Amino acid sequence: MMTLSKENFEIKREPDVILYRNRAKELAAKIGMSLVGQTKLITAASELVRNMLRYAEGGTGIIEVVVRNNIKGIRLTFADKGPGIKDLKLAMQDGFSTGRSLGLGLPGAKRLSNEFDIKSEPGKGTTVTIIRWKNGL
Repeated sequence: MMTLSKENFEIKREPDVILYRNRAKELAAKIGMSLVGQTKLITAASELVRNMLRYAEGGTGIIEVVVRNNIKGIRLTFADKGPGIKDLKLAMQDGFSTGRSLGLGLPGAKRLSNEFDIKSEPGKGTTVTIIRWKNGL
């Protein structure tokens, strides 16, 4: 996989979420991603960036345009230095939440992405990376 462009965003408050989402949507449209693909990408991004604000008081969002086998995609990374997730397996189940949400954020974001990776260490933070490919594969 090759990275064609990369942008970093500091996410500290709600207006930062809007800027991040808008830029991700703009780049997804630029590579020719379908409207359905864009909607899935932005919905997943919204869930993950809000988790970062809610549980870790912000962090860093990275947006990359990537290419693999001549197919372009958007890779989004969400990295925080929050409390981390003690039980990733449990956190990936629908309905689990340590807050007062429906508990659909992480598993929902995974379903909306073509690729999903999460790493977390209690006391050190969490990094989630998703990719949505132009062709949806």
